[in-house]
Amino acid sequence: MKKITLALTLATMLFAPHVLAHNIQLNTYLPAVNVATDGELVLQGEKISYQPWYSKNLAGKVRILHHFAGRSSVKEKNEPLMEAIKAAQLNAEKYQTTTIINADDAVFGTGSFVKSSAEKGKKTNTRSQVILDQQSAVKNAWNLKEKESLIIVLDKNAQVKFIHEGALSAQQVQDVINLVTELTK
Repeated sequence: MKKITLALTLATMLFAPHVLAHNIQLNTYLPAVNVATDGELVLQGEKISYQPWYSKNLAGKVRILHHFAGRSSVKEKNEPLMEAIKAAQLNAEKYQTTTIINADDAVFGTGSFVKSSAEKGKKTNTRSQVILDQQSAVKNAWNLKEKESLIIVLDKNAQVKFIHEGALSAQQVQDVINLVTELTK
């Protein structure tokens, strides 16, 4: 019995990191995913409506894609990057921020707050693309960690040029801004 327990423990230690790792690779396209509930927020005047969102439609502009669990503490992990994006004043014809909020990975009972916060964010940052994912479709399709933040840089063809789960260091923030600036030239 002890040998079986030891073998299972070793197998878990050896293979668990691979099971938990995202399935996104540099210089490839993101695994396809659709978000039907609620989906992309669309601003019409002062009103917000929702439409299905498809990852296959990301081509056309250089993007910083920020996926995060619908929790304030997780959103704040990469706030320095969001501030750096604003400061960089990137060309809106060549660049767009895409924010995907996993409302399914929110603190119990805060779903309406997450949704209203997403809508407020869309009204504040009208050029940004905002997606509200109520069923963890993106997290599941890309095999992302729970309660975490993900940053991806996509070139105009929607190929992955940078990826990082978790908070970025100050150097990584600068590297992302430099990369996006180079890709939008």
